[in-house]
Amino acid sequence: MIYEIRHVTTYSYESPVSYARCSLRLQPNSSAGQQLVSHSVDIKPLPAARAMRTDFFGTPTESVLIETPHRVLRIDSRSRVYVERFAPGRGDDSPSWESVREAAFDSSDLSGASPIGYVFASPLVPIIDAVTDYAAVSFTEGRGILAGAVDLMHRIRTQFKYDPKATVISTPLQEVLDKRHGVCQDFAHIMIAGMRGLGLPAAYVSGYLRTIPPPGKERLQGADATHAWVSVWCGEELGWIGFDPTNDILVENDHIVLAIGRDFSDVSPVDGVIVGARKQKLAVAVDVLLLE
Repeated sequence: MIYEIRHVTTYSYESPVSYARCSLRLQPNSSAGQQLVSHSVDIKPLPAARAMRTDFFGTPTESVLIETPHRVLRIDSRSRVYVERFAPGRGDDSPSWESVREAAFDSSDLSGASPIGYVFASPLVPIIDAVTDYAAVSFTEGRGILAGAVDLMHRIRTQFKYDPKATVISTPLQEVLDKRHGVCQDFAHIMIAGMRGLGLPAAYVSGYLRTIPPPGKERLQGADATHAWVSVWCGEELGWIGFDPTNDILVENDHIVLAIGRDFSDVSPVDGVIVGARKQKLAVAVDVLLLE
């Protein structure tokens, strides 16, 4: 499948901003099951400097410096991506979760793709006993890692309500658990925190969903903005597998990976600092078109 993606981010400021330094994570990854065909980013006002790098987790990241005073910053990202990936069946056999935990802690790999980097707390995903206890219900003794992760994903989908007004990015994880309301990033953080509390490697994935579903299928939650899901390390043989707790599906060809990290703080599509005062408004528009 080839997707054409347009992602427009607009900041409107109450008073002029004299200086801005931004980090952009808007270039989709070329990785297993996905290949970037083309990518461009148009920025207004024109930056004084732009530089590309790859972060520790393998995400292409662009640093942008804007020195022109402005009241509107518009970032227009356009990409074409080829996607062909296959998920295992929900009931397929897999190693026990205990053996996967042991293998993760035995890893000597310290790269960004190593499972050991995703078993500890991170800035937005603390290890909380109540969240660990919630996840533990899905991981009974000797259960396969795949079956346990599928069960946890399904429970989050059925026991939490998708509610864009319920949380913001700074809402504590304990509050999300207590209210059982939130959005895709909250559900991903809950699943990650619960699995890490059990010693299992789980990463946060930022990306996109196809806007128009295949015939006969329901439209997925989160298709009009950047989406978030979880990548779980299921042992050396199976590797990393994607789980979407917002929609209770394993990740295949409807998902396009943008960035991978420990939590949202590692993968925010646009962040940075500005010199300015007063209020600002943020508008984000995403379109994902299937070309073929």
